[in-house]
Amino acid sequence: QHSQPFPAQLPVQVQCQEAQLVVTVHRDLFGNGRLVSAAELSLGPAACKHSRLDPSQKTVTFSAGLHECGSTVQVTPDSLIYRTLLSYAPSPGSNPTIVRSSPAVIPIECHYPRWDNVSSGSIHPTWAPFNSALLSQERLLFSLRLMNEDWSSERDLSAFRLGDVLHLQAEVGTHSHIPLRLFVDSCVATLGPGAGSEPHYALIDFNGCLVDGRSDATSSAFVTPRPRQDVLRFQIDAFRFAGDARSLIYITCHLKVTPAEQSPDSLNKACSFSKAHNTWAPVEGTRDICSCCELGNCGTAP
Repeated sequence: QHSQPFPAQLPVQVQCQEAQLVVTVHRDLFGNGRLVSAAELSLGPAACKHSRLDPSQKTVTFSAGLHECGSTVQVTPDSLIYRTLLSYAPSPGSNPTIVRSSPAVIPIECHYPRWDNVSSGSIHPTWAPFNSALLSQERLLFSLRLMNEDWSSERDLSAFRLGDVLHLQAEVGTHSHIPLRLFVDSCVATLGPGAGSEPHYALIDFNGCLVDGRSDATSSAFVTPRPRQDVLRFQIDAFRFAGDARSLIYITCHLKVTPAEQSPDSLNKACSFSKAHNTWAPVEGTRDICSCCELGNCGTAP
């Protein structure tokens, strides 16, 4: 057997075998020349340790059964999807006052076709990690801004009259990441800072349902199409809280992203209510992902 050099562009390699997965990690995990320790790496929620070290290749290998180390399995009409996590937990340095590296968690998936004839030979599945360790190492920069009517710039004035429309733009800075699609999971209006303040009014709820558009005499909705996958715009009719003289309203939103190639679903969606058609419709994806908005229950996001 001849040893092959580990490809520099793949800090993590995954082999999805018939009964186990094999994860090989280059110790230069972040491509910065600093080698991580094998003891700082673990696999799955059960924190399984490595099974092999290769000093010459500077690699650490984990071998685990598909159901071991706390992995989970999802059954779809066509596939069995096994999911686990590769975790990097840097050990504290000699000086506890400073840190020079951040922990990272890299999702790993193995996809197996449900209908292959396994008795005729081993299955050759695809594998889909969330690209690379860099995604876990860098920070995602989210923003939520009040825009002017043509969306060309941020609104200078924050004062509104009843009858005005708020133009809100959510965005995420992608930098060197894989293409991402942004969603607004929830938005709540309050008279004090923080989503838990009382009184409160839900504008977006149930993982992306713009519930304010369901109210009488409002035109609140997501703007379609998006200008980019990492931007989402929505309009809210101006309002105030009844019986309260305070005019300052706080809007707190939960933003999230998925890989742009991932199809929207009931937990990752942007749905508006159309009064003209008396139905919910998504910015992208099939209409059925919005059906749970009317029920007021779209499941629980992982």
